[in-house]
Amino acid sequence: MPSSQLLAVEARDLTKTFRSGWRRQRRTEALRGASLEVPRGAIFGLLGPNGAGKTTLLSILATLLIPDGGSARILGMDVVRQAREVRRRLNMASGNASFVWSLRPPEVLDFYGRLYGLHGRALRARVEELIELCELGPHRRTEYNELSTGLKQRLAFAKALLNEPEVLFLDEPTLGLDPDVSVRIRAQVARLRREQGTTIILTTHYMREAEELCDEIAFIKGGRILAQGPADALKRQIRIGEVIALRLDPAEPVGLAEVPGVLDVRRRGEALEATVDAVDKRLPELLRWLHEQGVVVRDCRVHEPDLEEVFVELAR
Repeated sequence: MPSSQLLAVEARDLTKTFRSGWRRQRRTEALRGASLEVPRGAIFGLLGPNGAGKTTLLSILATLLIPDGGSARILGMDVVRQAREVRRRLNMASGNASFVWSLRPPEVLDFYGRLYGLHGRALRARVEELIELCELGPHRRTEYNELSTGLKQRLAFAKALLNEPEVLFLDEPTLGLDPDVSVRIRAQVARLRREQGTTIILTTHYMREAEELCDEIAFIKGGRILAQGPADALKRQIRIGEVIALRLDPAEPVGLAEVPGVLDVRRRGEALEATVDAVDKRLPELLRWLHEQGVVVRDCRVHEPDLEEVFVELAR
């Protein structure tokens, strides 16, 4: 477990309940004891189904909501008692960003830059730098409500970089974007960490995005963190191993599921898929066993499970 000095985010047993209605008040437990640790300089993914508590957790860490219970620290500072100091050193971008409809991109950035204490020549230079970085130059005179979804996302991302944050929260940063725009945003996220050492926490529904970008991933459901770790460790944790896809003759030899190291066997099309705990060790053993049983191997392919499978298992 990293020491507190090495952590950008340290959350312990966070709880948050929302109440709605008057006569018949409804209670929604958005967070039920969520705990999280994010090392400094990491790209960290927070995955979960709709209503799992992702946005609530980010909002508490970003000082936008006060938790009912538990504690959270950003860069060693308490998010409740030291909220003002925390805000100076972080920023946030939402996949559903909304700015004043009539403002143009430079005006949006100028407005928020002033909120972060920028002014004069330094503000103008930072606005121009971000306009160029996020490829908004051709659209500098377009009002916000006339921008495409992708351009709105890029403007929200530019806004989130105004104060050069040490910790950046990205809530569904590529939601609803065309693939080419998503690729650009992912490249910018990776560059931020690589060149500036920014700690980035992002929520996403896209498993490939999480695998591509994130050093560690946490799965949240029902307001609780169910699992946390690197993608490979999470796959092992819930016994989703590597898959050996075989075309055999006979097609389904008796006893295959009992071979040591085989976690699961299932038919998929013409192939029989054997999930194993360690493919480097089990593949030679499996091929040897098949040969001893007189089974002919027509084809053999190996592939790793993706986070989609992990997500499905944890979300059950």
